[in-house]
Amino acid sequence: MADKARGTKISSETPMGPTGRPYQGFPTPPKLDSHGPARIIALCNQKGGVGKTTTTINLAASLAQYGRRVLAVDFDPQGALSAGLGIPTHDIPTIYDLLLDTKRDPHEVIVPTSVEGLDVIPANIDLSAAEVHLVNEVARETILARVLRKVSGEYDVILIDCQPSLGLLTVNALTASHGVLIPLECEFFALRGVALLIETIDKVRDRLNPSITLDGVLATMYDPRTLHSREVLERVVEAFGDDVLETVIGRTVKFPDASVSGVPITKFAPEHAAAQAYLRLARELVARGAVA
Repeated sequence: MADKARGTKISSETPMGPTGRPYQGFPTPPKLDSHGPARIIALCNQKGGVGKTTTTINLAASLAQYGRRVLAVDFDPQGALSAGLGIPTHDIPTIYDLLLDTKRDPHEVIVPTSVEGLDVIPANIDLSAAEVHLVNEVARETILARVLRKVSGEYDVILIDCQPSLGLLTVNALTASHGVLIPLECEFFALRGVALLIETIDKVRDRLNPSITLDGVLATMYDPRTLHSREVLERVVEAFGDDVLETVIGRTVKFPDASVSGVPITKFAPEHAAAQAYLRLARELVARGAVA
């Protein structure tokens, strides 16, 4: 088990976490002496409504709270990430403009948020036309990588919120990334498409980005009161083993409330269990070496 690999001493009194492994606390990450180059992580799942955007927003805010410089890239035409951080996306340059003009300076598009240390490259419905425009471009799968390369030295982490599909935009995100984080709703139908996603990641690794790794599978919308949630989480652990993160994100109405307010849950309700879960997720990813 990962606990043994880390040398963590486990007693018979250690409580068990939702994943069936001994629950452990992850230490507060040490402060960084300098920033960059960024490790780029794509949050990816072709099924919608599994918590990709919620996780991108709140993981980004949590990492920023621990002193990391974070850039969140809204790579979904719905623009939910931008809206969830209170950024208006009408009549401003977006990621779409950077994809169509790779000579454009990304600093013209980056927007600071209300969270110190967290910036965003926003998106809006214009991005839905990007695949049509990019399909005839040379090296079209690497366009996002070329855009992010210009600013990666200024951040510690870049998180890409992917759209719910496995099209050209998602392939661009995977090609640009060092790692992939898969948010997975604790619901049976959410399991069905994961094999196809893993197959896509393997193809990208084989043909475009040999260094990409699976940083983890994150169980979201978990409700311990239902047998269904517990059984699905058990099956996820059986299928992915130690790739399943020990942190589990529960289901709560606080997430949509925070989104309406345009702030992360760590700022909207910092003492809530959901906010604490995302702070724990940030600590776990640092402990696993997925984030500096």
